[in-house]
Amino acid sequence: MLKYAAILSLFLLSANSAQLSATERETVAIIGTGDMGDSIGPKLAEKGYRVIYGSRDPADASVRQLVALTGNNAQATTQQEAAQQADIVVLVVPWPAMEQVAKNLGKLDGKILIDVSIPIRQAEDGYLESMVSTSSAQLIQGWNPGARVVKTLLAGSNVIDDPMALGGRVTSFVAADDRNAKEIVARIVSDLGLEPLDAGPLRHAQEIEAWARLWFVPVLQKRKQGFELAVLPSNYWHCIWQDEWYAPVSDSENLAVFPDPEVPSKPCPSK
Repeated sequence: MLKYAAILSLFLLSANSAQLSATERETVAIIGTGDMGDSIGPKLAEKGYRVIYGSRDPADASVRQLVALTGNNAQATTQQEAAQQADIVVLVVPWPAMEQVAKNLGKLDGKILIDVSIPIRQAEDGYLESMVSTSSAQLIQGWNPGARVVKTLLAGSNVIDDPMALGGRVTSFVAADDRNAKEIVARIVSDLGLEPLDAGPLRHAQEIEAWARLWFVPVLQKRKQGFELAVLPSNYWHCIWQDEWYAPVSDSENLAVFPDPEVPSKPCPSK
């Protein structure tokens, strides 16, 4: 029995090591080398991901400087070449340039395509409105039907640079139709120092982008203080929920597994 237990322990250790190695081997293409790309890339490289920057001008001095800063065998190439070499593609391209970029990355079948963009413009009153009828992520999925598109909101680049700058982890919604892709992106979000939150199917990207428009309100009002999203975990929601209130969601028996939250759950209060 002891011998069997020892063999089992070695098997589990080997499996965990193989999983870690697979994680370390993942190649991430960062499409866009602006304010957000130059924050995400170095952070992911620190976590063991291989980073390839996709740029309109890979030879530009600022891009070469970013590659040197990222280290860990990082490189820069064209946007299409970066996407083709990667397992995971992160789109940090602003609108309206996003449409041309997302349509010209080549065949992306099976690849995870992460969209963090917000298709916005100023309305007549100065506040923001959406440029699209659905969402950026849904359009990107339509342009790349073989890709596994995931929508997430990664807060400001200053938060990516210093996730604890506000005293606690900022929440990042994650929406997708592919469970495995959602779980991988949730892990990436966690690696960036943020708290991933399951936001349901990809069509909820519309709600995520609506939240982003609200984030800009104090910025446009030129207030001295804005806000970030930090969701407080509700330990008691499941205690009062009644199944008969709503029909079950389509993935109720196959929910994505996210990294454990920092706040432990508590038992239901006694009545």
